[in-house]
Amino acid sequence: MADTRPPRPQKKGQQQDTGKGAVQFSRAFQARVEEVMGRTGTRGEAIQVRCKILEGRDENKILRRNVKGPVRPGDILMLRETEIEARAMGKKGGRGGM
Repeated sequence: MADTRPPRPQKKGQQQDTGKGAVQFSRAFQARVEEVMGRTGTRGEAIQVRCKILEGRDENKILRRNVKGPVRPGDILMLRETEIEARAMGKKGGRGGM
């Protein structure tokens, strides 16, 4: 039995399918890890790093980012955006008690 449903409307920002098996990637910018600053997240699952943007509008800018997975200085990250920076890690055991 053939599918008689009308095609689904596209959501905002979604790209048109260019054919069977086609893969579309979003633009990404290379950044080199300069320094590993420490673990962050409620369970220490992310690693905060300082990285230098190697291309694009923000070339040579140094950002603080959170990375999930193994990383060491010299690794190359592919960043989808280069404007948002991660919050700085606070002091240990802080919640601003009395």
